[in-house]
Amino acid sequence: MIGTAAHSASVKLLSFDDLSGWAVDSHLAALEAFRTTCVDLRDPEWAPICALARETEDARGFFETLFLPVLIGGEEEALFTGYYEPELRASLRREGPYQYPLYRRPPELPRGQAWHTRGELEEGGLLDGRGLEIAYARDPVEVFFLQVQGSGRLRLPDGNVLRVGFAAKNGHDYSSVGRELVRRGLFQPHQVSADRIKDWVRANGEDGRRLLHHNKSFVFFREVSQVPAYLGPLGAMNRSITEMRSIAVDPAFTPLGAPVWIEKGGARPLNQLMVAQDTGSAIKGAQRADIFYGTGEAAGAQAGRIRDPGRMVVLLPIEMALAYAEGGD
Repeated sequence: MIGTAAHSASVKLLSFDDLSGWAVDSHLAALEAFRTTCVDLRDPEWAPICALARETEDARGFFETLFLPVLIGGEEEALFTGYYEPELRASLRREGPYQYPLYRRPPELPRGQAWHTRGELEEGGLLDGRGLEIAYARDPVEVFFLQVQGSGRLRLPDGNVLRVGFAAKNGHDYSSVGRELVRRGLFQPHQVSADRIKDWVRANGEDGRRLLHHNKSFVFFREVSQVPAYLGPLGAMNRSITEMRSIAVDPAFTPLGAPVWIEKGGARPLNQLMVAQDTGSAIKGAQRADIFYGTGEAAGAQAGRIRDPGRMVVLLPIEMALAYAEGGD
C-alpha cells in the first residue's frame, strides 16, 4: 500500500534512463536485500514479484521488467542522513564502571500518547529498582545514542554479545540535540556530528546532561537473541536490515519493503538501489531517508558525517505506479 500522505504529494513517472548511475550499480546486492522482506508485503501486487525475486538470476532485468521509477515529492530536495548499530561495553549486573541502565518497556506505558519525558524519567528515578533493567553500560552518552539509533549490540565482560532492539518509546517526538547546539550558537551546522556532540556533552558536565534532556524522547529496549551476530539488526519489518542497502523512510510516503533508488550528493556521493526496510521518528517526508551504514564504531563515524542533499525515487510495481500516477489508490 502506498503511504496515505503520498497521495497529496506531487508524483512523476520516470524511466530507468533517468536514474544517474543505474547501469553500473550492483543490482544483485539490492535484490538480495529485497528478498529478505518481500515475503512480508501484503498487497496482492507484490506476491508474484516476490516469487520471481526468489528465482531470478537477472537482478537488473528483474527490476527493469517489473517496476517503474516514481518520483514522489520531487519539488523538494532530498535529505539523507546515516545511522548504524552501536556496540557498547555492558554488563548484566550493576558493578564497577557499569552503572547506566538500558530499560525494558514498563507495563504501564500508555500506547499512542505522551508519557514522562526523558528528563522526568531520569531526574525522578521513575524506572529505578523495578527489575526493568536489561543491562548496564559504562557511558550515559553512549546509552543516549543507542536510544537514538534504536538498536545495538552489548559486548559483555565474558566476551559474549547481547543484542537489543527497539521495544517502545515514551510518546514524545525526537528533538535533535545537534540542532539545539547550533541554535545556541555553539556550532555551525556543518560542524555538528555525533562525535562532536558526544565530546561536548562529556566536557560540559551538568550542562551536557541537560542538553540530552532537550530530546524528550526516551526509548525502551527488548532482547533480540534470535538474530545471529552475522546478520544486521531488525528493522521496522522485523527482519534484519543490510549494510549500505537498507534505508529508513517515512512510510506515509514510501511503502515499506519497496526498492528505492537514491542519488546522494555531498563529500561522498552515492547512487545506489536501496530497500525501504526501516523507519525512524526523525524521518519525515517524501524526500527523506536514513542510510544504514552497518555495525560498530567505524560505521558510526561514517553515519555521523552524513547530512547530504539529493533525490530518492521509489520503484513500484508497474500497475501500482500507473494507478498512482493517474490519481488512483
